[in-house]
Formats: sequence, structure tokens, C-alpha cells
Amino acid sequence: MAMPDGVSPSPGGWSRFVLIVDDLETLVSRLTQDGVVFKNDIVENQGRKQILCADPSGNVIEFQQPA
Repeated sequence: MAMPDGVSPSPGGWSRFVLIVDDLETLVSRLTQDGVVFKNDIVENQGRKQILCADPSGNVIEFQQPA
């Protein structure tokens, strides 16, 4: 499935690490104010929330709030 910007997964290109957070909406708001650009909007599935961004080197980072 492609991201909202049209980018599709490719071999070796979607490796990421996950950071578990307590309040995803607050974190995303704060990071957005600091200039972080997210690859998608917050996605919720069965109570779990997640969002993706990239570090300055292009490594994908997933922030996840457990259900």
C-alpha cells in the first residue's frame, strides 16, 4: 500500500525502528512545531495509533501508542 505521497514500499526501503509513546497526538504536535515532517497522518487500528517520519538521513521512524 502506498503512502499518501505516492511512495510505495521497496526492498530494503521500509526498514524502521519503533518508539513507543504515551500520547501520540501531543508528541506529533510538538515535533511538527519543531519542523518534523511526517510521511502520513496518525493511523488508528484496533486502538493502537501510529505515524511515520524520517530522520535527516532518511531513516524511517515509527512512533506508536499502544491500545
